[in-house]
This record gives sequence, structure tokens and C-alpha cells, in this order.
Amino acid sequence: MIETVAAWARSGSFRHKLLLTSIACLLIPTLITLSVSNALTRDAVKEQAETNAAEQLKLIEEYLNNLMSYMLNISNYIVVNPDMNVILKEQAAGKRYTGPDAEYREFEDVNQITRLIDNISIIGEKTYVTILLPNGRAFTNYSTQEYDPMLWFETPWFRELDALTAMEAYWVEAEPSPFLYEKAAGRRQLSVARTLRRPNFEIYAYVIVTVPDNQVNDIFRQLASGQDVLLADGRGRIMSHLDASRIGETLPYIAEEGGPAIVELDGEDYLVAQRPLSVKDWKLVLLTPYRDAVHKINDIFQTVFLFQIAAFAAFLVLLVFLIRRFTRPLVRLGKLAHTVQRGNLEVRSHIQGRDEIGRLGSSFDSMLDRIKAMIAEVTEEQARKRRAELAMLQAQINPHFLFNVLNSIRMKVLRKGDKDSAEMIASLSRLLRMTIGREEEAITLHEEVSIAFDYVGLMNMRQKEKVRLEADVSAEAMLARVPRFFLQPLIENAIIHGLQQQPGSIVLTAREAEPGILELELRDDGAGMSEEMLERLRRRLLPAAAAVDGGEGGARGKRFSGIGLANVSERMRLRFGDAFRMHVDSEEGRGTTIAMRVPLQEAGDDV
Repeated sequence: MIETVAAWARSGSFRHKLLLTSIACLLIPTLITLSVSNALTRDAVKEQAETNAAEQLKLIEEYLNNLMSYMLNISNYIVVNPDMNVILKEQAAGKRYTGPDAEYREFEDVNQITRLIDNISIIGEKTYVTILLPNGRAFTNYSTQEYDPMLWFETPWFRELDALTAMEAYWVEAEPSPFLYEKAAGRRQLSVARTLRRPNFEIYAYVIVTVPDNQVNDIFRQLASGQDVLLADGRGRIMSHLDASRIGETLPYIAEEGGPAIVELDGEDYLVAQRPLSVKDWKLVLLTPYRDAVHKINDIFQTVFLFQIAAFAAFLVLLVFLIRRFTRPLVRLGKLAHTVQRGNLEVRSHIQGRDEIGRLGSSFDSMLDRIKAMIAEVTEEQARKRRAELAMLQAQINPHFLFNVLNSIRMKVLRKGDKDSAEMIASLSRLLRMTIGREEEAITLHEEVSIAFDYVGLMNMRQKEKVRLEADVSAEAMLARVPRFFLQPLIENAIIHGLQQQPGSIVLTAREAEPGILELELRDDGAGMSEEMLERLRRRLLPAAAAVDGGEGGARGKRFSGIGLANVSERMRLRFGDAFRMHVDSEEGRGTTIAMRVPLQEAGDDV
């Protein structure tokens, strides 16, 4: 056989090389697999057992997350329901009902909240929903004979709810259920609590959603048959388990992080898999006797081992037969390519079929048919391309032509003695040159300051009252590279909203306060802002401004919009990230100051 293989290799035939390579690729891995399988089987079995345990634990986690998401969805519905929130705010504020139908209107409000709570909790597992008001009123989907909702105020964890934000949820670790029915059954419960806050962050209601732990146990019972699964807190204490006597027990073998591990418990090896939940630092833990975990997998490995040996011989014979048959068209194509190489483009392979070789033969024949057509198409395409490029060049507008025309107009106006109009045209020309005549996004601060002076000059020509712009910029700061047009929106905001198009002054200072940091300050002596307006503006400059603002943008008035500031802040943050800082100070009647810290760019950098 060795002599045959050597002869095939010396022949140089693609078919022989393919056969030799295929046999080698089949034989060598098989021999290696047979030689090392015994050594690797144990690790493979362990790994597979760990994978199975992890996947089963993931499935349990998904079911448990669905239960917790159901609890959160109930609380979210209460938080975002506008009708319910209106009534709760009125009830928390101590609304008094007057008039002949006072009792009926009060009953309707209370009944509407109770009906909404019942509607959202009627679908799914048993859920206890409580809405508490700070003034002692409560709304529930259960009878107060089952449990007095005022007792929630006395629970040890209730005071921690005051520190929650509006969208934050507080998960309560498993505790004995106080509800009469659940208590009689010896059950525990899981709870999630939320706060409802006014725009001034004052709490006007607490929402508590509770489920008994038998729902968690049902998940464990259905998905972990024959295995030990439990829910533990961050200290390793059991919160939920099918065996109620083990609740509160501490598990020393739970690691803070890590995958499945094998531990010895009562003289027997157990495969321990754990998975952190998205709630607090709770964990799901699955214990499986290691012998049971690997029993079926060991049988599978042994069966596969025997089947591999038996199948090798059959596949080897089949492989040789199929390769010789499949490569027959390739041999024919090789001869045809040699004929084409000699210059004969009239030959055809006539190889048909739906596989790759058939498509290759058909494509080869089509290629020969289309060579002349393709040459003609390429020639025509090049001609069309040249014509299109010529038309594009003819359609281009040379920005220098526009600048030259503006300069000619300025000189004509200047010769007529209208210096103000000539200066306005010159400023406009410089602004246009910076916008359409420059492609780079980063320019020197000197150029940016020049743009600012040109802009103020144009604004002064538009309005009767003049604005004076002063610049105190250090020499090293003048050469710093900054994004284009980041000063103009701020100056425009100062003229329109700060000075309110009245006479005044705007002072720009810039220094390199420390290596790599440019500090700029822009202040005006305009109308300024009240403390309330200033605080709203500062919130708009934060990344989460929309959420914090609470939709109060319509109450800002017309004295200071902050739009230019917000746009500049967002643009600079996108460019420099958290390294950029902007701070606004203002006092009503005494002007506004905007301070910025901008990281310096290298000479070659661009936005």
C-alpha cells in the first residue's frame, strides 16, 4: 500500500493527490482519536455534564426571571398609569370631597384604583398588590382581613424605600408570608417595592408586589426533577428550597464567581452549578450527583467509540469510489483549459449538472461565449465613465469664483465710500470661506475667534444697538486646534437671549491651564437668569437631561433658550467624551458666564 501511495504522489495527478489527502485526513484523525480518547473521555464527560447542568440552570433562571418580570410589570403599570397616578396624588394630598355626591365620587375614585389593581393581577399566578400612601390610606387586591396593609410600614426594610429613585425597584429577600392563607400553608414570599414621586421627588405612594414562594418551588419541581435546586442570597443562605427545613441554611461551597464545580458532600461527589440573577446578589444553585450526571454521557461515548471504528473501514472504501467518480469532470475540464490556453476559444466542455462541478462547466462555456461581448462592454463602460466625469467637472462650482465675486463687489462698494457695507461683505466672505472653503473639522482657536468677530460684526450691522466682543487669549491657546463653529452658537445665544439685542459686551478668555487642557470662559453683562432658570439649564446640559427635566421645557420662557448651549455641549461630548466639561453661572441682572475645559488636539487630529 505504501508503494501505491508513493506512486500516486509521484504522478502529480489532482485525482491521486485528492485521494491521498482524503485518506490521510480520515485516517490520521481516527488513529489520534482512538489513541487519546481514553485520556480525554473523562474531561469531556465532565465538561458535558457541566454544560448540561449550566443549560438546565439557565432554563430555570429564565422561568424565574419571567416570574420576577411579571412582578415588575405589575409595579411598572401602576407607576406609568396616568389615571391611577392622578387619583393617588389627590388622595395623598388629602383631597376632600364636597357636594351632594361627595360619597359617590370618593367611592368611584377608590373603586377605580381597586379595579385597576384587580385587572393587572387577575392573570397569572396568585399575586398580592399593595399601594400605600404616606397619610395611611391603602389600596389592595386582597381583603384587609387577610393582612393589614398598614403593617408594611413596620417591616425592617420599609425605610430603605425612601432612598430609591423614581425608576428603581427594591427586592425583598424571602421572608415568612404574613397573609393568613399563605401563613397557614407555611409559605414564604418574595416582594418587590417601588416608590411613586412627584416632580420635586416627594413620595406620594409606595407600591409593593408580593408572590408566595410556592410559585418558585413549582418551577424547581418541574424543571429540576431528581436534582437539588435552591435560591440563595449573597451570603450563601438558602431563601427558597423544596425542603422548607433547609431554608436559612448557609452553603459554604457557593463561590462568589465561577462556573460549575465538583464538591464532596456526605461522602458523595456532587456537581454544583450556580448562576447569578439580575436581582441583587441572589444566585440559583443546582446540585446533581456526579455519578448520575455522567452515566448517560459515558454510555454515549463508548457507543460512539465502537461506531467510529466500524464506520472507518466502510467510509474509506466509499470515499475512494466517490472521489474517482466526482473528479472525472474535473479531469475533463483540465484538458479543456489546456486547449483554450493554446488559443482555441471554440471548444466547449458540455458538462451538465446541478452541483458545483456542473455549474463550473456551464460557467466555463458561458465565459468563452461572453469574452468578446465583455470586451465590448468594458470599452463602452470606460467611454461612459469618461463622459460622466467630464459632465461632473463641468457641473462643479468653484468656491473661489464666489469669493472673487464677493471681493469685487466689496471693492466696488468701498470705492463708492460705503465702508460699512464693504466691511459686511468682507465679513460674509470670510464666513463663507470658512464654511464651504474648508473641509477639515478642526481649526485653530485663532481662526475660530476670527469667525466669532466676523459674526458679531454682521450682527451689529443688522441691529441698531451694538455689541462689543473682547478676546483675551494667550499665545499658546491661539494655536490650539478646536472643533469648528463651537463658539458661534454660544455668542449667538448671548446676543439674542442674554443681551436681548441690547448694547453690551461679551468677553472671551482662553488659557492653557494645564498641559493638554484648554480653559475657555465666555461672559456677558446681559439680563442673566434666575436661580430656577439656571438650574433647569444646567439639567439640560447633563447627558440624561430629558429624563431629569421631566418635560418642563415649555415653562422656560423666552429669556434664555439654552438650545445653543445644549447643542454645543452634546457635540463636544461626542468628540471628547467625559474629558470635556461645561459649567454655566448666572445671576439675574448681572449677566451669564460659560466656562469650558476642552482637551487639546494634536496638529494632525480631526473630528
